[in-house]
Amino acid sequence: MKTFNERFSALSMRRRYEVWFLRVGLGDGSGAWWLRYLLMHPGRGGCASDPQGQPVQVWATWFPREGKPETWIQGFPLESFRSKNEHLNGVGSSGAGSNKQRLSNAGLSERGASPFFMEAGENRFGENGCRGRIEAAGQRISWDLRYRSTFRAELSSKGWIGFSRTPHSDAVFSGEIALNDRSFRGEPLGYGMQGHNCGYRHRHFWTWTHVHFPGARGRGSTFEALAYEMPLGMMSRTAVLWHDGEKYTFRKFSESVRDSRQLSWKLECGDARGARLEVRVSGRERFVHRLPYVKTNCSGRFEVANDSLALARIVLHLPGRAPTELTTDSGAVLEMVGS
Repeated sequence: MKTFNERFSALSMRRRYEVWFLRVGLGDGSGAWWLRYLLMHPGRGGCASDPQGQPVQVWATWFPREGKPETWIQGFPLESFRSKNEHLNGVGSSGAGSNKQRLSNAGLSERGASPFFMEAGENRFGENGCRGRIEAAGQRISWDLRYRSTFRAELSSKGWIGFSRTPHSDAVFSGEIALNDRSFRGEPLGYGMQGHNCGYRHRHFWTWTHVHFPGARGRGSTFEALAYEMPLGMMSRTAVLWHDGEKYTFRKFSESVRDSRQLSWKLECGDARGARLEVRVSGRERFVHRLPYVKTNCSGRFEVANDSLALARIVLHLPGRAPTELTTDSGAVLEMVGS
């Protein structure tokens, strides 16, 4: 069965990014972890002109409840994993080489294969678990996590242009994360989501949020929304609510507030069945994380604003029922690019 994590990128692609990531909100509310496994421009060995342009990267970001977030990134050459049955022109980190080579060590599942896995050094990402160990800026970060969920969603699918998928939308995480000598451990450890995005290029303008409201007996609610620019001045907007075991999909919504400096987003959604949502997601003004991403044409970097401990309030209106209010002061992630 397809799981939404299957690899799209061929290792010969010269311009393509693909990323698998987790947002883990600790169960005690003390912070959140953002873990990211990135494959970028494998056919030309990443962006050789940028120190942050390695073709394989593993990211770890810690969002403490009170304090500034920190990100650590470790890069790897493409040889750090290899696929059994693909051919690649120039597998070196510099993109050198002209003869097609057969790669033999199974550190990466086949393109389109399920279950998916990738492995680079001591870092491995799979369908229901991941582990990692990186050292960057004098810090040591390691993790060994398992995750389970009952719901998945696809917010955007444009074929070769790109997609945004959430294989684990109401994820429950167990295991351990360590930052130097400090350890975060639990059964469960926390709640959040696991995502999978891919594209020819990053959008110049986007807003994305995911909110997880954990519930008893694993019946939590989640909300996810994505808006981004398209050609000819058009916008793509999709939102999905999972609540009481039912999925609500909103193909369009209106935004009354979008503030990239304060990191605040307010929107209203409606569907043909009469369901209506009022949504407000707000970052913590003092602790918004602004991180440079490498442009997909390797011409420089752009800023991504993210708070993975954002606040959210959602009110669901259904015909003939009293409104349902869902709130969280740490269960949301909000991300924006462009003003």
